[in-house]
Amino acid sequence: MTSATTLRTAAGDALRAPHTDAQLLASYAESRDPRLRAALVERFLPLARSIAKRYRKAEEPFDDLLQVASLGLLKAIDRFDPSRGIAFSSFAVPTIVGELRRHFRDRCWSVRPPRELQERALEVDKFRTELTTRLGRSPSVREIGQALELADEQVLEALQAQQGMRAASLDAPRGGEDNDATLADAHGVNDPELTRAEHRATLARLFERLDEREQRVLRLRFEEDLTQEQIGRLVGVSQMQVSRIIRGAVAKLSAARGDVV
Repeated sequence: MTSATTLRTAAGDALRAPHTDAQLLASYAESRDPRLRAALVERFLPLARSIAKRYRKAEEPFDDLLQVASLGLLKAIDRFDPSRGIAFSSFAVPTIVGELRRHFRDRCWSVRPPRELQERALEVDKFRTELTTRLGRSPSVREIGQALELADEQVLEALQAQQGMRAASLDAPRGGEDNDATLADAHGVNDPELTRAEHRATLARLFERLDEREQRVLRLRFEEDLTQEQIGRLVGVSQMQVSRIIRGAVAKLSAARGDVV
């Protein structure tokens, strides 16, 4: 019997026979049998669920959090080494918590502050929820800071950063007497003249790369909308020369655009 066959047989025996968590984890670490992995997931899924509940927020669907926690559980099962002699839960809990924190840090922020501030904001928010339940009231900034060994300014900064996790809809009501007004009403509309002003400013800088005759020919052609024949009479050159001047000037502008814009 080959080694692989022996491992599959042992894995099958482990599934059929009564066994402890440690025995199941040891069998999976040796055989990597997907059936054992599925059995372990089923056995420890309540652990992942309980951790996901601790991170439940009104704006974040619980099913999403449970999926993230389950992913953390899978990683813990795959990475766990029974030979180290530690309890699986001691290894799995920080793995699942880390996955949930990464989820909040990387996916749930509308405006992303620095990573250190994100992690502090999550820690402050989690502790504030726990302390509110314990005290029966909202804790003060000083109480949160003393518990987490943070200065008042750091706690306030974390609380302010928490607002970056929730984006307000422009269709949300503004409140006040005018109940039909929305947040979008407080924002201006796109002004096409602003774009034109930016283009004119860019063009003015580009024009500095042209000589006087080239500048004059382009203005006569594109600002005053004269024909090449009319421009030739004003500048004192032939219509063909005007065409060459225009092509050469436009080529200069295109080449210089990357340096100016």
